[in-house]
Amino acid sequence: MLQRFRTRSTPRFFVAFDEPGDVVAALRSRWPELEGRVLERAERICQGQFDLLGRSRLDFGTPVDWHRDPVSGVRSPRVHWSRIDHLNPTVAGEYKLIWELNRHQYFVTLGKAYWYTGDERYAATFVAHLMAWMDANPPKCGINWASSLEVAFRAISWIWGLYFFRTSPSLSAPAYLRTLKFLFLHGRHIETYLSTYFSPNTHLTGEAMGLLYLGTLFPELREAARWRRVGWSILVQALDKHVRPDGSYFEQSTYYHRYTTDFCLHAAILGQLNALPEKAAIDAKLRALLTHLMHLTQPDGRTPLVGDDDGGRLLVLDERPPNDFRAALATGAALLKRPDYRFVAGEAAEETVWLLGPAGVRAFEALESVPPTGTSQAFPDGGYYVMRDGWERDASSLLIDGGPHGVLNCGHAHADALGCTLVVRGRAVLVDPGTYTYTSPGELRDHFRSSAAHSTVTVARQSSSIPGGPFSWRHVGHNDVVAWRPGARCDYFEGAQDGYARLTPPALHSRAVLFVKGDYWIVRDRIRTDGDHEVEVHLQFAPGIALEIVSPNRAVASWSSDAHPGTLEIGVFGHEGVMRAGEGCVSSSYGALSPAYRCVFTARGRGPREVVSFLVPRSDSREVIDIQERPARNGRAFVIVGGQGEDVVLVGGSGEAAGEDLSSDADWVGVRSPQRGGPPREFVMLHGRRLRWRGRSLVQADAPVPYVSARRQGMDLYVEVDAPGSCDVDLLGAERIVVSGESTTAVRVAGSGIVAPVGSGAPASEVAPPLEVS
Repeated sequence: MLQRFRTRSTPRFFVAFDEPGDVVAALRSRWPELEGRVLERAERICQGQFDLLGRSRLDFGTPVDWHRDPVSGVRSPRVHWSRIDHLNPTVAGEYKLIWELNRHQYFVTLGKAYWYTGDERYAATFVAHLMAWMDANPPKCGINWASSLEVAFRAISWIWGLYFFRTSPSLSAPAYLRTLKFLFLHGRHIETYLSTYFSPNTHLTGEAMGLLYLGTLFPELREAARWRRVGWSILVQALDKHVRPDGSYFEQSTYYHRYTTDFCLHAAILGQLNALPEKAAIDAKLRALLTHLMHLTQPDGRTPLVGDDDGGRLLVLDERPPNDFRAALATGAALLKRPDYRFVAGEAAEETVWLLGPAGVRAFEALESVPPTGTSQAFPDGGYYVMRDGWERDASSLLIDGGPHGVLNCGHAHADALGCTLVVRGRAVLVDPGTYTYTSPGELRDHFRSSAAHSTVTVARQSSSIPGGPFSWRHVGHNDVVAWRPGARCDYFEGAQDGYARLTPPALHSRAVLFVKGDYWIVRDRIRTDGDHEVEVHLQFAPGIALEIVSPNRAVASWSSDAHPGTLEIGVFGHEGVMRAGEGCVSSSYGALSPAYRCVFTARGRGPREVVSFLVPRSDSREVIDIQERPARNGRAFVIVGGQGEDVVLVGGSGEAAGEDLSSDADWVGVRSPQRGGPPREFVMLHGRRLRWRGRSLVQADAPVPYVSARRQGMDLYVEVDAPGSCDVDLLGAERIVVSGESTTAVRVAGSGIVAPVGSGAPASEVAPPLEVS
């Protein structure tokens, strides 16, 4: 049997395993630094030391103790797996550390080291660990049989190990036969205890992947044909539920989105190599997942860890940080021939070599690198809204979570309703706090899921959703997206959530975010209540961001960088509130903690509260930014003075508001003048019919306008409009007007007879400049 395994050409494994010499040559040529790191880790593995879940050099002993948590010292009992309460730290310690070791994904590291060197010590360690594991883990006995997903991942790791070492003399015929028998037992266990009802999420699809691997690659096993059929069927059917129409993953977790993307990548490649049925269905889901992932990728190349992050992977085939998902985009670009994936992926990935062979990397590099179409993007099914001003490395982006709390028991959700993450000119500044742990200590599990740990609002020092256990919730809040309007100049989001309606008296939170692209963000939080609940606005900063509280309503965040050191001015205004800073922690991967600042603005009082926050980056360290609130009637007025001139912002929403030279019936208006007190050169209005500056009409519409912006550049005025009827706009001293937008509104030049709908042109006139429409 071993000889047949070594010489057969079908079924087909990944292409890299047909050409090991070419793979090693490609790795040494493209990433010469990898070899030393692989060999160093492989040596430590041979000595019983492992890097797992954010921890380094964990010592599991020699020989390896497969049932012991090396951090707590707790050893799980050797009894039937169904009798082990693995979520109880006194029974199993940090059970995920035990499971992570027993996934045997480090066999890939040993395999790489073997290919680099041909040293039989690595093959001998692989075989010794296999035999020792089978001795210590008889079928159904112990914690390592307690999860069918863990059994499936272990089976996949064993298969990769067998292919890495299939020509090694250390892999004897008896060892191979015994391994094959245990793989058969793994398949029987997975099929018998599928997570169809217990955890029909990535547990179920991961188990399907295990059956698909076993059934496809070992047809000599008696149940192989059924496992292949069942695994493929479960995967296709489950993905219809797990992947929403907009490509988002249904558990509200970006890390589990990555899991699902990897499942689809492996299934698509194995399906193509072995002519599996319904491959088109997998490819369609893969495209949706990768496109969503592309838009969530920040300018710094990382993906915000929204929701739970369990630190695991289907397989670890590269050395990227846990929150860098671009290897999947690189492989997807080569597989699906997508220039936009290639652009966001940036560079070729080692993972692509292992999944597609050296030809996959050549295909990736042969693709034209083309930025995705559009910048800001909504994913309404998942509730993710991305504001972005470009695809360059120094661009800025903000992600808002306005989606459902989760599905099923919401086990991997966090209480992050209307929370934000923020990248300022290529530097992550506000981040999701991560997960750190699933069980022990329980207070940290709850903290990292709490609203206070996220950049959102708490009321009465409560979270919007309340946990009821490590993977359940006693109370779940709901989000409702009120408005989403992306534009060339500004993006606008507004949402509301009812997580605090349970309080006495009840409270409702709404949040609106305006992004003036290339400039700054304004966040408007409103709490409707009759009570005296304490309202707090939380900001969670990334590790490495320094924070200084300058006054009760002003803070300065700063960071150093070889290329672009940066500074973010933060002004928060509301009900004589007070800002304070504190030291906390962020978990950038499961099990890891890094110190990071957090900032809290507290607004006390009775009745409704409104807090308006300004996040204004400095252009350079010498620029002076001044943010002040000014008197206003029936609204609130603010002035921002900086290198771009003077901006006046008026927020209203309940009739005509006036303040600081502006009057309007809109929810939001902003006017920019290049010099303090000078004439305006730019304005924006949201949800209103009229805007006046010093009595001069800048906008007058027949019906409420969802969005209109105008910006003078040279002698041209660029107008972007979304409105149900016609509206007049002031030329701001320009000689020509260029109109764009998505609606069929008609734009009129104030004081003239020129009228043209968006999308068509207008004739020149002696009394007014020509209108150009793009």
